[in-house]
Amino acid sequence: MTKTRISFAAFASALFVTATATAAAQTVSPDLAKITEPASWQLHSATAEAETLDGRRAVRLKATGDSANRIAGLALAKSVAFTTGTIEVDLKGKNVRQRSFLGVAFNVADEKTFEAVYFRPFNFQGEEPARGRAVQYIAWPENTWEKLRKEQPGKFEHGVNPVPSPDGWFHVRIEVGEKQVKVFVNGAKEPSLTVPRLALGGTKHPVGLFVDVDDGVYADLKITPAK
Repeated sequence: MTKTRISFAAFASALFVTATATAAAQTVSPDLAKITEPASWQLHSATAEAETLDGRRAVRLKATGDSANRIAGLALAKSVAFTTGTIEVDLKGKNVRQRSFLGVAFNVADEKTFEAVYFRPFNFQGEEPARGRAVQYIAWPENTWEKLRKEQPGKFEHGVNPVPSPDGWFHVRIEVGEKQVKVFVNGAKEPSLTVPRLALGGTKHPVGLFVDVDDGVYADLKITPAK
């Protein structure tokens, strides 16, 4: 009897370890240190530089255009094909008005056709209505932030809770479903933003980083495709 119990316990433990390893294997962490290597990353309207900041390996992405002219900076990881799932990343912007727009892009067909969730750190602690415009969802080319704010004010942008420091690091988890996107900040149980998707989800399209107007800093990018 003792041998049977030990054998069963060992078997159950092995199953748990195998299941955990399988789940962990689904998560991909693109190497940000290789951001300048064309074999690993594809840059659009942006320059990139790997650096160490606050004791952590990071990358600084700088836009070479402006979304006002329909040009946004993208850095796409060549190692990942993404349809739905979870994107996690640590971001660091700056408290300079209209000079800090950073986040992630997914369902990328080309540099003009993609979905993105990005943050405006300079609005994190601002007065209303600016504070309610801290995180934004867009779906280019049709659904720009200007159009969404004009036609459906307050639906595709929102304040961030808990409120991060506008000059500090903050952690983001973005859940991309077939019809909905949810954005969580700094481990919050409730999303700061929940929106319907405004683009047809592409099958295994590129995913990566988004920047606009100026620069932003990114670390610990993790992508977990659901399928």
